[in-house]
Amino acid sequence: MTRRAVMRGGLAAALATMSSFGLAGCDSSSTGGNSTDNGGENPNPGPGPDPEPPASVKLGFESLPTSMTDGCVVPPGYIAHVLAPWGTPINDNALPWDKNGNNSSNDLLNSMGMHHDGMHFFPLEGSSTEGLLAVNHEYIDEKALHPNGPTLVNGKRPAEEVRKEINAHGVAIIHIRRTNGRWDIVQNSRYNRRFTSATAMKLAGPVGGTDWVKTPFSPNGTQVRGTNNNCGNGTTPWGTYITAEENWAACFVNTGIRPPHQQRVGVSAGPVGRYQWETAAKDPSEVLGEFARFNVTETGASATEDWRNEVNGFGYLVEIDPYDPSSIATKRTSMGRFAHEGCAYSKPEAGKPLAFYSGDDSRFEYVYRFVSEANWDPKDAQRTDRLAVGAKYLDKGTLYVARFNEDGSGEWLALTGSTKGKDGGTLADKFKTLEEILINTRGAADFVGATPMDRPEWTATHPSNGDIYLTLTNNTSRNASTGTNPANPRLNNVNGHIIRWHDEPGSNKFKWDIFVFGSDSGADADTNRSGLTDLNQLASPDGLGFDSRGILWIQTDNGIDGGRKNNVARATNDQMLAVIPGALADSSGTGPAINASNQSDLRRFFVGPNEAEITGFSMTPDHTSLFLNIQHPVNWPAYDTHDATVVSMNTVRPRSSTVVIQRADGKPIAV
Repeated sequence: MTRRAVMRGGLAAALATMSSFGLAGCDSSSTGGNSTDNGGENPNPGPGPDPEPPASVKLGFESLPTSMTDGCVVPPGYIAHVLAPWGTPINDNALPWDKNGNNSSNDLLNSMGMHHDGMHFFPLEGSSTEGLLAVNHEYIDEKALHPNGPTLVNGKRPAEEVRKEINAHGVAIIHIRRTNGRWDIVQNSRYNRRFTSATAMKLAGPVGGTDWVKTPFSPNGTQVRGTNNNCGNGTTPWGTYITAEENWAACFVNTGIRPPHQQRVGVSAGPVGRYQWETAAKDPSEVLGEFARFNVTETGASATEDWRNEVNGFGYLVEIDPYDPSSIATKRTSMGRFAHEGCAYSKPEAGKPLAFYSGDDSRFEYVYRFVSEANWDPKDAQRTDRLAVGAKYLDKGTLYVARFNEDGSGEWLALTGSTKGKDGGTLADKFKTLEEILINTRGAADFVGATPMDRPEWTATHPSNGDIYLTLTNNTSRNASTGTNPANPRLNNVNGHIIRWHDEPGSNKFKWDIFVFGSDSGADADTNRSGLTDLNQLASPDGLGFDSRGILWIQTDNGIDGGRKNNVARATNDQMLAVIPGALADSSGTGPAINASNQSDLRRFFVGPNEAEITGFSMTPDHTSLFLNIQHPVNWPAYDTHDATVVSMNTVRPRSSTVVIQRADGKPIAV
């Protein structure tokens, strides 16, 4: 590798492969002046002890009114600061963000990526003032990323622009610290690193090393370059981060004959892929097919002579150890291949398997559960070889898909060869091996007769009773022809809803109900089944998370940037609401749990700027700092201020950002 090649910023994959880990792009010897990050005395400190179980809590704020401005709105007595917007350097290898969009691909390799989404705060030794923030970067706005939007030269995308876009995707791990009440990035910390659409990653589990994933880059099928369209997230009981690959398929193009597994996940039939990255192939600077790999048309005599299998390395949950800068991101293929939106784990119980739940974010897709073969050992929560622990629980197990019944019961259907399908045959009759089932996860779920849902997205687990919650964002395609089902009972479901369930111990059965129906306050009774008012009307629930006190936080993605096409969007910007749910065991029937008798318990806590989605949720252990993300705003944040509530009087180049919310008096949030 020449110095010139390294400085281009697009060779993360090549360098990562040769060094056997993803590029950090920072000075690993720097400590950033942090007493915890002290240059070797405690190089892998971990999260620290779990916080004490909280006492009973009550919401201590009044529901906010609606808002439609270019600023954020928080309750009285709260402050909101902008942290780590797109383009913020995480080390000295990047130039400061340029208002005119002139930053290079190398800058983006060493800065925050674009369109922040799922997120989690990992404390350093239990601290609530210092930790590591993992942030997903879901996709890009090419118009904002480049000075004048994307360009084509003789039908080809310039290599530098493509590398810049590739580096704007992925995940950032940043070391952050609160000083004098405000959070900032610890520049040049050894923890700071970026994973992009070019970073080499391991393929683990049943698919790794098989003929399905062998490519010219990895002839033995054990590696793949990059993670893409990272939307929702999850964590593990042993302190790692899970990032979910969602709408990755359209980045690839196949202009030949698309096999069924490519058609089912939505690989483009051409003439080009979503970002046209493949058109930069054969650029003189291209290394190891870094652009050609996005064209998965079969042209060679075998899979190692073309890029037909490149797309099979995407669509997974990816495990990252934020505490170990030398660790390699690992794709856990046993957990299924589809448009993953998030990943919540069941309440751990010693001596019993762990379960992980993930939605497939597309209309009429399904909800999945992965159950580990290994039984949970609480000692594994303290181990520092975290990815080895991940291999123990995440590489071997059984993947299931959900069927919801009319009486409030449900069943998890195993995606294994012996499971019978709707026609009486078995999955083994259709897919010969486990790895073939996993590559064709959606097709396998079709075969066994799972319940098609209204865009299943984020999952969250109640910290004390173990109930699992799932956002069903919307489905305007549910009509008289497709029909409804018990778990998705409204036609033209423009508003979405939230469902929850509780697994029966030692069984593949579960009980479920609908927690809340989204609606505008003025809708008829059949639509507004939860009796929502002006103070909590919501639509398109998306992001979802519990804090350790049992408060459920609901975030919305109501398509406001698509033209405010429903009544909630015409009334307010996207928002975050809070509620303290009772247990599913205390409910009767199939819901809704939030209804006209108790809907005032659901309160609007935050409203975002115009056209922005509210997404990503995490808190410090002491609940005094809340992190959320603002994605694709139209004219925010204002220049020259860290105050997220400021409304710009001028036109700005919009930047997705993390917002940190705190009480002005420093006390815990929301109570």
